[in-house]
Amino acid sequence: MGHGYTEWAARLDGATLWTWSGPRDPARLVLPDGCMDLLWLGGRLMVAGPDTHAFGPGPSDGGCAGIRFAPGSAPALLGVPAHELRDRRVALDALWPGTEVRELTERVGAAGDPAAALEGIALRRAARTGPPDPLMAAVASQLRQGRSVAATARAVGLGARQLHRRSLAAFGYGPKTLARVLRLQHALALVRAGRPYAEAAYAAGCTDQAHLAREMRDLAGTTLGGYLAATGYEVPAANSETALPSGSRTTA
Repeated sequence: MGHGYTEWAARLDGATLWTWSGPRDPARLVLPDGCMDLLWLGGRLMVAGPDTHAFGPGPSDGGCAGIRFAPGSAPALLGVPAHELRDRRVALDALWPGTEVRELTERVGAAGDPAAALEGIALRRAARTGPPDPLMAAVASQLRQGRSVAATARAVGLGARQLHRRSLAAFGYGPKTLARVLRLQHALALVRAGRPYAEAAYAAGCTDQAHLAREMRDLAGTTLGGYLAATGYEVPAANSETALPSGSRTTA
């Protein structure tokens, strides 16, 4: 296995398996994405909760692996509301019985493919716990499509307070924060695909490039160009950190 990050689809609906091999660059930030992860890190099983800001993993010479669960799908599987794990990394034995976690730790440690072993844990657990709340899956889908929180509440038949309460349990934060996180991830995906910053900002649902720049600073603590450069993406000369005047929808 070469050094670096690799990911691929898991057999669990909406989940992604990933591995990191070799030294980890602390400048390579993990941005909020609405997801939660079951991790194999340093010979331990860990859980990464939903983030509200960028997380710097710190340098390490060892590899790690994980299974990333789609927004709203992990709480039922893990047996804990998402908001209790917000912005936290906790040992799995803080959530599940210690004897069970020790057995699972030995199993993953002996596996030639830790990511596949994590997938097996998740699949067996999902068979016992049942599917995640379908209403919250619909909420995530609506917000991912750029629907407003009010329109999403109407579409799923929930009042504002109900939607907020259930979003805390499912996603770790309210629907407005989830919408911001998903919008930023959408914009980043468009930029990586070659779209100019301003065009990506508008397509993702930002009012303009300045709006995207503010969201990047608030949620990631860095600039868009700085983040992309740290992750090995070569920023095209056509893209600029200079924001267009507020309200402009002209593409760069």
